[in-house]
Amino acid sequence: MNHTVRSGVIFAWLALADTCVHAQTPPRDASSDAAKYPSRLVRMTVGFTAGGAVDVSGRIIAQRLSEALGQSVIIDNRPGADGILAGDFVAKSLPDGYTLAYVSSGHTMNPPFRTNMPYHPLKDFAPVSMVAVGAQTLVVNPSLPARSVKELVALARARPHQINFASSGAFGPTHLAGELLKSLAGIDIVHVPYKGGGQVVNDVIAGQCEMTFIGAPVSLPHVRSGRLRLLAVTTAKRMSMLPDVPTVAESGYPDFDVVASYSVLAPAGTAGSIVTRLSAELAKIVNQRDIREKLAALGIEPVGSTPEQLAATMQSELARWTKLAQSLGLKQE
Repeated sequence: MNHTVRSGVIFAWLALADTCVHAQTPPRDASSDAAKYPSRLVRMTVGFTAGGAVDVSGRIIAQRLSEALGQSVIIDNRPGADGILAGDFVAKSLPDGYTLAYVSSGHTMNPPFRTNMPYHPLKDFAPVSMVAVGAQTLVVNPSLPARSVKELVALARARPHQINFASSGAFGPTHLAGELLKSLAGIDIVHVPYKGGGQVVNDVIAGQCEMTFIGAPVSLPHVRSGRLRLLAVTTAKRMSMLPDVPTVAESGYPDFDVVASYSVLAPAGTAGSIVTRLSAELAKIVNQRDIREKLAALGIEPVGSTPEQLAATMQSELARWTKLAQSLGLKQE
């Protein structure tokens, strides 16, 4: 795959004392500090519980980034509001490169559906690199008598308001994928929000909810074990790593296109030299064979973009989801 972000690819988962981060005084010589970067532990926040798609892929990247930087890079799980709590923490952190965000596509999907965002998804962050892209997967509990999107839609029409779909958070990618299917197929399914993808999958397996849209890194191990049934992927075209799995689009809903992306951001104002260093290291990491194999096993395709390419993608995605929010008329819960 071309390891730059191509136009059209995206149209569509241990805490330290918080007071220490926000009470620090910026260094007197920022350029000197950047030249020494990194000289201590780097924290990379994930806005979801451990075990979700963002968390699983983030830990793979963080481990290798630790080796590249010569300093520990730890994952700091801060679940809540589909990543907004973690995003707010990073947006308000010192722009010194020691607090980063590992975010999903929900970073730009989520804000148009909310009325009181504590930060701006573009202005308050410095894009570093899009690490990878992948599909969400539409999976159901095996007891549900549906083996295709067509059969699922027919079942939902026959049982209005009786089928529950779980998400990793209100107005995030997994929720909006469900809302988009509801709108396009004209079905009445009930949204049940959670705080992370791990618990979503556990409850769908247990039968507490019948279906979910969830990242491939989380769903595929359970699909392979037979505990979940995979019906489709959410991208406009089939994923090269899941060539035999149909898309929702080809199942009768051509306007359905929801891409899962995984990116690294820093607080706005972070020194350009630090952003460039991190971006370059991430590009090297996703081109390493073992990392590519690990991501491929999760159904994720490595990207490794420049900061400028990620910024352009984020701008187009925010505009796209703003338009959808207006057309669907969805409001913050």
